[in-house]
Amino acid sequence: MKHIITLIAIAVFSLVKVNAQYNVLPFGVSLCGAEFGVENLPGTYNVNYTYPDKAEIKYFAKKGVTVMSLPFRWERVQKGMFAPLDVVEMGRIKTFLNDCAANGVMVVMNMHNFARYKMNNVEYIIGSQEVPVAAFKDFWKKMAFSLKGFDNIYALDIMNEPHDMGQYSWFTDAQEAIKGIREANREVYIMVEGESYSNAATWDQVNNQLKYLQDPADNIIYNAHCYFDDDYSGTYAKSYDQTFVNAQTGVENVKPFVNWLKANGKKGFVGEFGVPKNDSRWLVVLDNFLQYLTANGISGSYWAAGPWWKNYPLSLHPVAGNDQPQMSVYAKYLNNGAAVASNTSHATR
Repeated sequence: MKHIITLIAIAVFSLVKVNAQYNVLPFGVSLCGAEFGVENLPGTYNVNYTYPDKAEIKYFAKKGVTVMSLPFRWERVQKGMFAPLDVVEMGRIKTFLNDCAANGVMVVMNMHNFARYKMNNVEYIIGSQEVPVAAFKDFWKKMAFSLKGFDNIYALDIMNEPHDMGQYSWFTDAQEAIKGIREANREVYIMVEGESYSNAATWDQVNNQLKYLQDPADNIIYNAHCYFDDDYSGTYAKSYDQTFVNAQTGVENVKPFVNWLKANGKKGFVGEFGVPKNDSRWLVVLDNFLQYLTANGISGSYWAAGPWWKNYPLSLHPVAGNDQPQMSVYAKYLNNGAAVASNTSHATR
């Protein structure tokens, strides 16, 4: 059985890598927990934060998820500027990677720090004296080297949702992280999110300069986030009717990002999207959004899953063994569904 699982995993990884040449990656899910407990860093394992376990990975793998994003906190993996990576924390990450590999799942590693590092309960922006750009580069060089032996890492997402950078430059930060990764690994994909929380709806206005990033391996994937509420936050604080949303809102919100990719010949991924389960009309918006992405050869990762979300309205995590309502739509676009197979001819190069 173990031999069969290994062969299946190899086949999935090969398929994903071949498809990636055309920017077609199966839809995935963010499995949360390792980034929790930000008020208590580095925190206590299984008290302030946790990692997805085998049962969670297996559930989503059976649903057809072949790509999982793992959000993690920089402060836990590297407990000081330029310090060695924490052996215990890296062990937990590697256990997760091995568990995913056993289920034929690729992984996107996602630093969930918003372009900041927290010291003594104070956040410092990358580029500041406390958190120099060189430290950011140092981290990613060490991480890329440490994980180089794992064939099921699809991409290293260098930073989740940079925002409000002030006098500091996210472009410079990203370029240095790319350099650091390429000094250790020239093969892995590098995901780059954008300023202003990586919002897809304003991507072309806010993040146009990111097209000038240089990667000697030419393997950058741009990662935008797309929610359907009126402030693009994903909090869905208002009802469907109060938001003045319609069935095509998701399509309209992501179009600026998709058009930017096409105009600049870039690879893209929508690393966060999701809808609440309190009104079935949101599911129609989600379905149309996913149809549009697949028709344009772009995929993404649903936000979010993980047992610690509890009553989080966007959660895709099963409750008492029962699927969430959002899964009824999303399952059509996963590896076991027909939608991806039938709508991947218009790939964005």
